[in-house]
Parts: sequence; C-alpha cells; structure tokens
Amino acid sequence: MKFGIGFANTGPFASGPGAARLAAAAESAGFESLWTVEHVVYPEGYESVYPYGPSGKMPGSGRNPIPDPLVWLGYVAAATSTIRLATGISLLAERHPLVYAKEVATVDSMSGGRVELGVGVGWLREEFEALGVPWDRRGARTEEYLEAMRRVWAGDDVSFEGEFVSFERVSSNPKPAAGRVPVHIGGHSPAAARRAGRVGDGFFPAEGDVASLAGLARAEAASAGRDPASIEVTTFHPGLLGDDPAAAVAEAESWGVHRLLVPAFRYFRRTEEALADFGRSVIQPRG
Repeated sequence: MKFGIGFANTGPFASGPGAARLAAAAESAGFESLWTVEHVVYPEGYESVYPYGPSGKMPGSGRNPIPDPLVWLGYVAAATSTIRLATGISLLAERHPLVYAKEVATVDSMSGGRVELGVGVGWLREEFEALGVPWDRRGARTEEYLEAMRRVWAGDDVSFEGEFVSFERVSSNPKPAAGRVPVHIGGHSPAAARRAGRVGDGFFPAEGDVASLAGLARAEAASAGRDPASIEVTTFHPGLLGDDPAAAVAEAESWGVHRLLVPAFRYFRRTEEALADFGRSVIQPRG
C-alpha cells in the first residue's frame, strides 16, 4: 500500500513556506505522494451540488486560496527529491490540451519524472460557464484531450484531428521524463470507472462503493483489451485516521486499492510531528 496526502494545496499549505514545509515533512515521514485539488474560479452563489459533503456546498468560501495545482507542485518539487506530485484532480476539459501538455511535461521533466496526473470532468457547472467551456459532453472532451496530450508527449511533428481539438505538425518539448505521465481518472460514478478502464492508468474514486467501482474499471479495461491489473486505485478510508489503521488498510486492500490518502487538514497543526507519527505508526511497519 502506498500513502499520500490529499487536499495538499489548501489551508496553511497554500502559501509558499507552508507548501515547502508540508512537502518536506511528508517526504521525510515516508509518504509517497501529494495530491492537489483545484478550482480555477469560485462562482459566488453557485447552485451546483457539491458531491463530497452533506451540505452540498464546498468547505470554505471564495476567499480561501486554492493555488493552481501545477504551479504549486512545481514549487514543492524544488523542496523535495522523491515524493510524487499529483493532481487530484485537475479539470482537464477547462484547459487547452496543448497548453496543458506543455505545463505537465515541464513539471515532470524538471522534477525527474515525479508527476501523477489525476483528471476529472468536474461537478461545478458555473465554473465551466465562467470559463466559456461547454458543460455538455465534457467527458468526451476530457478523453479526447488526453489522447491529444499523449500524442505530443510521445513524439514530434504530430498531427491530430478530433471533435474538440485539431492541430497539424506540431512538436512540444520538453517531453515527460519517461515519455509519458501516469493518468488517474477521478470520479465516483460508473461512467468515471468505465473511463478509467478505457483510458486511465489509474482510478481515483474519492467516495462510494470503491470495491464495486474498481471492479467495474477493471472489467472495462478487459473489454478494451487492456490489462485489468494495470489500473492503480487510489482512494480515502476514514478508518485510516481511527484507532485501528491497520484494519482500514487491510479492508482497502480487499477492495483492490493500491494507494490511500489522508486529508491535509489532519496536519494543519503540529505538521511535522503529526506526519512523523503517522509514518512511524502506519507507514514504516509495512516496510
């Protein structure tokens, strides 16, 4: 089991010193990865339903800073050497894929190949509207954008003809360090699970019946002629912060989970000490 920190670019860790402090302490404690969240803008008075809390509203307000994930990750890359740098998740459909391919590849290349790209289709319609991006068919747009990005990562003098984006004979450098970046599909719907099976290297259901969703992703991978075992599953488990984290890890493993995240708000205070405690009690006993 791998262990990461979710919501890493929030709260006191949204600042430069806070970000560097969290990243260095997490790496020292044995955490494998840092996972950022994002919203390009916060639409005041939005009516879309936030799916990850009983109130239907995001925690905090529009005044709470949420740094751009790639800028934040590039910053903490310079303060660390091994911890992986993940977007969890990025709203790919809101961006031009050639611009985003360049940005992701730059961070990956300069960090020595440490980027994990988590992408999702989003839940906040008003944000898409503010950016002038169509809300409908954002799932299909996301899949096409991923294909376009992978094309320019894999070679030069590339052409692409799609429904949402087209280009002829372009090259984009630097390339990712390994020629590609692992892509994790975020979401807790059957559609997200199937998308992960079709086009993802990983699947990140933040909630829901993780075992069933992971099974659906692997079944879709098999139907697409891909290796089902290659789909890496990342999620949260509330028991990881309880009295018996070992039991939570064992249960998550039975679901087919490869990586568990703990929320950054757990470490807003006593950051170094609390991270070190988790490392000693949970990460290190597992070797």
